[in-house]
Amino acid sequence: MSSTVSFWILSSARNSIAALQGGRHLYLRCASNGNKSKWRFFLQAPATLKNTASRGGFAMQKAYRHTSTEEDDFHLQLSPEQVNEVLRAGESAHKIADLISRVPNSVLRYESNQLAANSPVEDRRGVASCLQTNGLMFGIFDGHGGHACAQAVSERLFYYVAVSLMSQQTLEQMEGAMESMKPLLPILQWLKHPGASIYKDVTSVHLDHLRVYWQELLDLHMEMGLNIEEALMYSFQRLDSDISLEIQAPLEDEITRNLSLQVAFSGATACVAHVDGVHLHVANAGDCRAILGVQEDNGMWSCLPLTHDHNAWNQAELSRLKGEHPESEDRTVIMDDRLLGVLMPCRAFGDVQLKWSKELQRSILERGFDTEALNIYQFTPPHYHTPPYLTAKPEVTYHRLRPQDKFLVLASDGLWDMVGNEDVVRLVVEHLAEAGQHKPNLVQRPAKLGRMQSLLLQRKAQGLHSADHNAATHLIRHAIGSNEYGEMEPERLTAMLTLPEDLARMYRDDITVTVVYFNSDSIDAYYKES
Repeated sequence: MSSTVSFWILSSARNSIAALQGGRHLYLRCASNGNKSKWRFFLQAPATLKNTASRGGFAMQKAYRHTSTEEDDFHLQLSPEQVNEVLRAGESAHKIADLISRVPNSVLRYESNQLAANSPVEDRRGVASCLQTNGLMFGIFDGHGGHACAQAVSERLFYYVAVSLMSQQTLEQMEGAMESMKPLLPILQWLKHPGASIYKDVTSVHLDHLRVYWQELLDLHMEMGLNIEEALMYSFQRLDSDISLEIQAPLEDEITRNLSLQVAFSGATACVAHVDGVHLHVANAGDCRAILGVQEDNGMWSCLPLTHDHNAWNQAELSRLKGEHPESEDRTVIMDDRLLGVLMPCRAFGDVQLKWSKELQRSILERGFDTEALNIYQFTPPHYHTPPYLTAKPEVTYHRLRPQDKFLVLASDGLWDMVGNEDVVRLVVEHLAEAGQHKPNLVQRPAKLGRMQSLLLQRKAQGLHSADHNAATHLIRHAIGSNEYGEMEPERLTAMLTLPEDLARMYRDDITVTVVYFNSDSIDAYYKES
């Protein structure tokens, strides 16, 4: 890429914004540089609102990053050290085997990272172990229309799953503790919490609804609890239902009302992996993705997808949607490759604008909410006849881990928009090889991955070793800094990291990645003992 890359990116993006800006509305429908937004339109609050706190809702403080103007020349350069500092700011990593128990675990460690494009970032991630049952959970949550729904789901979903897996006896102990006002049994151990909670004032409401859920499970009289597939399926749908009902219930507290409204009217896709021994379940609703990196006995690497993107390019998803609505809506349920012409993913939490009737939406919003201050997106698609059009029901995949299954990559669509499945596997293997964790002669790939072998050797010959100790960082670096041939271009990387906040979202999305490494020895021992 030439030395004018920053100027070209900024100039072309500014031209698009100049043509689209009108009052307080920014319409991305006709953006010539491509639309990275989940929603077809979004409403940008006035600057006076974006720089102040809303009444009783989320803090609307703006992250003061460089903002472009027509007069800017904007020749900001970052040193390699500064680039690394920016890329590594969101890193997280843990070894698992000794952290959970003294028994060898099928998960060896995980590495995670996040790079924001939105301000504030709309992605969330979480890692937790279930303390009353077995298993580790890893989650990626991709918000849209704000970060409210992604924050709520990332904080609450794991609890619903953990409760679903509890035995009748454990649930009885939980209920007994609540009735006698004693401390609850610990449910989760967070290894990577989604972040500072915005719900400190309303956690009692969420606990009440979680309690109602486990009371209903108690009424089922299931001695061993739900199986993992059922637990994931029910938890996704139950939490989404609670999010919808919480804003419909009469709430006197203004903070609780405002938070509940923001959660319900924003949205989030989710991909959650549950690992218990050799049993791997992945639940996905939306366009986050999970893949396995597999190394065969001959050293060859391949990619095993564990999810399907729920969008207009998924023919099974398109058939499902058409089957759930009258034939007269066949041409309008998906328009311009979006649900009702407005939303990219076809499954998501929240987004009640695509689930509630028009009458219910109107009745809720007429309760005196300051929707402008709360930055609530209001738009009814023109062909909105038979809601709900959107569901949070996940697609659950089961995979029995084998010694050749080396790692799992979970990521928001910000990564997959930039890098394909097989290249993600290649990059993680390349990272492991450069870190000395695999012998070079094992870094081989089948035909689809082999085209980059010569490039890897060239890089090593030139001494261009990876500066990253975290595989997620390595993936993000190459996602935004590589050209179409997979070659890293420092100028491109710097340009993508220094885009002003009003332009960054037009060229990339928030990127959140978690790489989970499996303990092949433990998995192999499991099969030998069996």
